[in-house]
Amino acid sequence: MKNVSAVGIAAAIFASLTWSMNFVAPFVIGDYSIFDLAACRFLLSGLIGVGILLASAHLRRGLTLQDWLVAGGLGFIGYVGYFLTVMVAAVYAGPVIPPAFLGLVPVVLAIAGNFRRRSISWGPLLIPLALAATGLLLVNGSGIMQADVQGERSLAIGIAFAIAAVALWTWFGIANQSALLKRPHMDARVWTALMMIGGSIQTLAFLPIGYGMDLFRAPDLGFGLGATRNLYLPALMLAAVASIGGAWAWTIASQRLPVALAGQLLMTEIVFATCFGLLVQHRLPTIAEAAGMMVLVLGVVMAINAFHSPRRLRAA
Repeated sequence: MKNVSAVGIAAAIFASLTWSMNFVAPFVIGDYSIFDLAACRFLLSGLIGVGILLASAHLRRGLTLQDWLVAGGLGFIGYVGYFLTVMVAAVYAGPVIPPAFLGLVPVVLAIAGNFRRRSISWGPLLIPLALAATGLLLVNGSGIMQADVQGERSLAIGIAFAIAAVALWTWFGIANQSALLKRPHMDARVWTALMMIGGSIQTLAFLPIGYGMDLFRAPDLGFGLGATRNLYLPALMLAAVASIGGAWAWTIASQRLPVALAGQLLMTEIVFATCFGLLVQHRLPTIAEAAGMMVLVLGVVMAINAFHSPRRLRAA
């Protein structure tokens, strides 16, 4: 795997763009719950994954049981399990604080990735990481200060699950690259399909649990044509673009970039998500939000430049 790849950089940024759509989802589902959207999305992702495998007969012949099990496990860690922890965090801590914690994922992933597989000395990485932390604080600071949370216990539970979500995705980022390094000839489309099929099966197992917890509103609102605009179309868009497209692009990035750089590039997700949120809210960014986004972009540019430097592998 090369240390820096233009294709890998583009793929990581594209994955960040597709995943930023998740932050807009609550604005388009009407009376349906986010759990309705998630269940429909992951089931559709699995169906699309099956279609990819059926259309790639020559690529799936060499798949082993271990490939299926590893990809299925990664599908849970990075998608289903991650989503559930995020949702529980939002229930207990409100809609503002969990995304602020999730913004730490790129920072934590970059640090953990460089600890695990040294791809650059720490010196050139410190300034981009500091800029990332500053940008995140500027973008999310005002929202955190204004967040309305009912009770310290609720806040503690929400923060605990938000930290769990950060840990899960960091685990996914590192484990996914490790699995791909052991499979250098794995096709990105097939690997994506395996993860989505695994996540879809796990979603099916979760449905009765979620129904018993009264998390779904679709059974009361109905599954007919009336659900097309607020449930089926958003779920299909997220399944095709954010789940399949994002996972496919991230697989390409994981095959071509060090985790430390890929993690830094995830910072662009916060920029994209903030821009989408401003469009939905029909407003301009505050001075802090604008400054935060510029600082985040500067940090990403500096990170890419650091990995292009011929001194990047020099010991810290």
